[in-house]
Amino acid sequence: MVTGQVIIVTGAAGNVGSALAALLASRGARVAAVDTVKPRLEAVVAALPGSGHLALSDYDLTDPVATDSLVSHVVAVCGRLDGVGTTVGGFTMGKLADTGLDQWELMFSLNIKTTWNIYRAAAASLRQSGGGALVGIGSVAGLKAGAEVAAYAASKAGVMRLTESLAEELRGARIRVNAVLPTTIDTPQNRAAMPDADRSRWVTPTEVAEAMAFLLSDAASGVTGQLLQVG
Repeated sequence: MVTGQVIIVTGAAGNVGSALAALLASRGARVAAVDTVKPRLEAVVAALPGSGHLALSDYDLTDPVATDSLVSHVVAVCGRLDGVGTTVGGFTMGKLADTGLDQWELMFSLNIKTTWNIYRAAAASLRQSGGGALVGIGSVAGLKAGAEVAAYAASKAGVMRLTESLAEELRGARIRVNAVLPTTIDTPQNRAAMPDADRSRWVTPTEVAEAMAFLLSDAASGVTGQLLQVG
């Protein structure tokens, strides 16, 4: 990470997003933190080390026009854009007999549409900066799905294929595209949802954020199109 680089972090009020924003800020980046949960987002940004960070709560990343407006605003305020770490997403599960198309639409909207929109909006600005990095979150479930997570696993597999394709498409512009693939993340929400689960292979939000921060950094300047398993 180079001091003064401008990085957008989506889902910044969440478990991984807040950890990523804190890591990037501690390493000298200027963070444009994005989330719709305004009070939590403002608290996260207020706690970041350094100055000049942005708390942006008025942008719907499922809307391509709003996402374009977000990136334009960040560039107008900060003067440049060097990378995006997108952690916004969602998880649901259910049996085939109990699951309708609405679950598929929700998972694809939260996990793929938001990633596609922010990457598409950011690519032009990264070209103007001479390159940069796009880093998202897939899942080991996108490699091998378990029972009752078909919509979620399919959407995360979509994120992974998107990562690979855009890495090839944007390689010539020096824009790197990678994703991390965590096992289950140890969050209060997952503990509540799976109280009897074996947490020995779960990963912490900070561990996921560390992997994303590496892929956003200059230390990963030669890394693109990779799906990095965490946990």
